[in-house]
Formats: sequence, C-alpha cells, structure tokens
Amino acid sequence: MTDPTCRRPRLLARRDILKLGAAAVGGVALGMLAPAFAADDPESATIAGLKPGEYVWYPDRAPEGFVAVVVNLSDQRAFVYRNGVRIGVSTASTGRAGHDTPTGVFTILGKDADHHSSLYNEASMPFTERLTWSGVALHAGGLPGYPSSHGCVHLPLTFAKLLFSATHIGTPVIIADSHTAPQSVLHPGLIMSEGLEQQLAVDATGSGAPEDMAGAGSAVSMVASAADRSLTVLQGAQAVIQGPINIANPSAALGNVVYVLASANGTPRWTAISYEGGTAPAGAAQQALARITVDPSINRQVAALVKPGATLFVTDLPAHPATRSDGGFVILTHKAVS
Repeated sequence: MTDPTCRRPRLLARRDILKLGAAAVGGVALGMLAPAFAADDPESATIAGLKPGEYVWYPDRAPEGFVAVVVNLSDQRAFVYRNGVRIGVSTASTGRAGHDTPTGVFTILGKDADHHSSLYNEASMPFTERLTWSGVALHAGGLPGYPSSHGCVHLPLTFAKLLFSATHIGTPVIIADSHTAPQSVLHPGLIMSEGLEQQLAVDATGSGAPEDMAGAGSAVSMVASAADRSLTVLQGAQAVIQGPINIANPSAALGNVVYVLASANGTPRWTAISYEGGTAPAGAAQQALARITVDPSINRQVAALVKPGATLFVTDLPAHPATRSDGGFVILTHKAVS
C-alpha cells in the first residue's frame, strides 16, 4: 500500500509566506475567494503545514473518474481532484521573478517520464507533463519553498510520478492565483442534450483511462466568452466549432469557471472550479452555467464531440486566437490578453 503522506525534510531556505494581498482585482478582492480547503477541513492544518518536498495522496477517496489539477500560485501548492474529490495535495515551486508561470487554463499536451531539457543543459525533468509547446510543464524538480523555476511547476519526485500515472493527454490543468474546491453543478446548462446523456451513459470511463485516451488531436475543450458572445470548441489545437451564445443578464459578470464533464450513473454533470488569475475574478459556478444558452444546431454539433473528461471554460475575457499559444493547446492564458 502506498504511504499517503510523504514527509522528507530538506535543509533548504525557509519558506517564504506568500499572501494574496488586499488589493481588489477586477472588482473582487484577492483573498476573498473561498479557499481550496476550509478552516474546518480536518486536513487544513496538514495541508497548510506541508514543508518543501512533502505531499499527501489519497487515491482511494475517488478511485474512478477524471482528474483535474489546480496549481495555486499564492500558496505554492498543487491540488489534484478526481471526480470532484480532492485526492492529493503537494508543495510546488513555480516561476521566479522574470520567469513567471502563466495563469490560465491548460491541458496536458504530452507526457515523458524521462524528459531532459533542451534549453537548460539537458537537465533531467522526470515525469514531465507538458502544458505549452513553449516550455511550461509539470515535472519533478527543486522545491526550496518559494517560486524558483524558469516557469515550470516543480513537484516532489514521488508525487510527480503518482500524478503522471493518474492523468492523460487532455487532462485540464488550471494555474491560478486562488481557487475554490470543486463543486458539483446541478443545473444541466450548456450542451446537456438528450443525445449527450445517452452518449455519456455509454462512454463513461474511470481512473484507468489510458494515457492516450483522447490523443493530442482529440481532447475537447470549450470556451464560452462573454466578451465575444461566442462559444469556441477546440479539438486538439484546432477550433472545430464556433457559434454565438446568449447570456442572461449580460451586464453582470460571469467570472472565471472551469467545468469538467463527468457521468454519475449515466447522468451527465459538471464538476466546477472557480478561480482568480491575473486580473480576472472568479465566477459563481452554478449561476454562470445556468445563464448561457446556445442555438440547438450548435448544441447538437457539440454533443456529438464531447465525452466525459471534456472541459468548458466560462470567462468574461476574449477567446480569440491570440489567447492561445501557437501550435499548442492552451485554452486561455491571461498573459496573452491585452
């Protein structure tokens, strides 16, 4: 049995305490977003007290379902959720000043258990999970207790190996300033057609989904942009469907919410994570999804593509091609938005 808690003392610099600050960002004050673990969470002290190189891992809490990863820049932690349940938390080290790790919504583009850097003298980067073709990735690396990388997300070696075995190409990775724990969204919302419900009942898979389940060219992500009033459906790096959306009460912000499509006993549902990134505020998961509708013809096209593990990103930001890296599969990176 795998020891769920790894504690390896390191004689390294003391951890800097990172705070969100009190300045308002986009009308939402940093630090006001509900944390990824509540004060009354029995593990809150354990998670907050993890020292550099330590992690917790409880895969049996949710043995089936699709994984979503959130890298929280403010507290230098990586959170792993499966089927909406937190199964792991690890200390992390993200980009240092001048090499900031970009905030945004990404998917895993490729995996290499024995990768070596082409930029930094063939440096070993075990269990690399690439997020952009320009060099941002999750991988095992140094963990001094503060941001120290060239832009990648460093993780403890054993945790990186465990995470590598739980993800697949297309797994969503959210890099955020702050985020909420996932929540189930009961409103059927966008693309919940009868045909999709039937498809989900047949296609539902669990934690054993193979690494190449979707393949780099078939992972499906959707971006619903309030700024553009449009839905963009990406398959691989290509936009395959685009169409208008209607937003109830359009003057009210949607905020940032990432939804992962799951199937519980054949019933489709969204698991949602609200997050802050850059100047973009978090959104209310239930309300944002309920306010968006699309034309039935677009709905049918989307339903023919999506399956459990597909992601939907709702945002007030533009979703034009400049928000995605060339040749990559970045759903949206805030740094690219002018």
